[in-house]
Amino acid sequence: MKRDNFGSKLGLLAAAAGSAIGLGNIWKFPYVVGENGGAAFILVYLLCIAVIGFPLMMTEFAIGRFGQANVVDSFKKIKPNTPWFVTGILSAFTPFMILSFYIMIAGWVFTYIGKYATGAISSVAPAELANYFTSTAGNATGAIIASLIVIVITAFIVIAGIKEGVEKYSKILMPLLLILLVVLMVRSLTLDGASAGVNFLFKPDFSKLTPDSFLEALGHAFYSLSLAMGIIITYGSYVKKDQDLASLSLQVTIADTLIALLAGLVIFPAVFAYGFQPDAGPSLIFITLPAVFESMPLGNFFGLLFFSLIGIAAITSTISLLEVVVSFVNERFNISRNIATFVSASIIFLLSIPSILSFSSLSEFKIFGMTFFDLFDFITAKITLPLTGLLICIFAGWVWGAKNVLKEVSGEKEISPFAYYSYSLIIKIIAPLSIIAIFLHSFNII
Repeated sequence: MKRDNFGSKLGLLAAAAGSAIGLGNIWKFPYVVGENGGAAFILVYLLCIAVIGFPLMMTEFAIGRFGQANVVDSFKKIKPNTPWFVTGILSAFTPFMILSFYIMIAGWVFTYIGKYATGAISSVAPAELANYFTSTAGNATGAIIASLIVIVITAFIVIAGIKEGVEKYSKILMPLLLILLVVLMVRSLTLDGASAGVNFLFKPDFSKLTPDSFLEALGHAFYSLSLAMGIIITYGSYVKKDQDLASLSLQVTIADTLIALLAGLVIFPAVFAYGFQPDAGPSLIFITLPAVFESMPLGNFFGLLFFSLIGIAAITSTISLLEVVVSFVNERFNISRNIATFVSASIIFLLSIPSILSFSSLSEFKIFGMTFFDLFDFITAKITLPLTGLLICIFAGWVWGAKNVLKEVSGEKEISPFAYYSYSLIIKIIAPLSIIAIFLHSFNII
């Protein structure tokens, strides 16, 4: 079966950056920063990205390009007749599970786009916005329709293939996302009192850091860069041999981090300018920011722009998550891409329904004390993501070998002793120990 490839370096960068840039940057990053004190946390996060995130991204690109196959067969090609293909199975399972509730959250975003487009939300009093969001999430029919729209859009793009689907639409969506982000940032920074938000983002107060902050920063670095989700390995399998993987990884890492910081410059100056709290948590974009938009001139217009921005970011991520699953189904079961996409998207949509109903008719139904949504989130965030990341580090550092990884990264060019020893130390020791610390912390063991 002939495999597709990215047609241009720009398309590859747009798609890879799009996979990393999603709700994690524009929704989760700002509220995590807000909960952990601002600038000091950002410095720790940047350190985690540079020391661990960047080397791990290179590693995943190398595994994918060497394997030239889906996540399972890439591991089989590197180490045939060994159990390491199980790491690939985990890498396919994780995005499958994540997408089942991610399309629900993206569906909420699309619902809010509609509410801003019609002006429906502008009549809601700020004090009622929390109840408004609760009723939106609890409207099962509306949430199911919105999730269906998200998965249909995603499947439409993925079914077209890498060049004509993923690459083509990433080259459209990513510049549009950046334009919207800059427009909103300019508006936010020109509000009276915006400087307090800028200071919060860039003036460190190290007294606000806690041991939890370091682990939170490291965990978010994994989440933000789409590591251990099979995405980078899958995209790596479509990368031509003449591409510099170190340069590509650096560019994606910088783009991802820049977008997250720009999102902070959209959100926090506005939040501070209107006297809201920066540590609102996950409710920041669905409750706090709509209250901010209601307080500012042309707020409905800027609310529409903001949720359109988040909607684009969500779609660039759903594309990459679905591509991992489709690539696996397409190649492992030797069925056409069209059928693989239809089957995968259909099952994911059906699996999303229990998560959607967790906010309405199934809210009282618990498994191990968790709703379906909480359970799916727990399985991926607390178990499969750190476990997959740990296995990839062990595989790259101790099984395939750091020298072989770097040989694939550099395209057979000579590797300096400093690069080898630095990478080897990170992939063999620092990254695995860090992931173990995240895992233990998530279960309140440390």
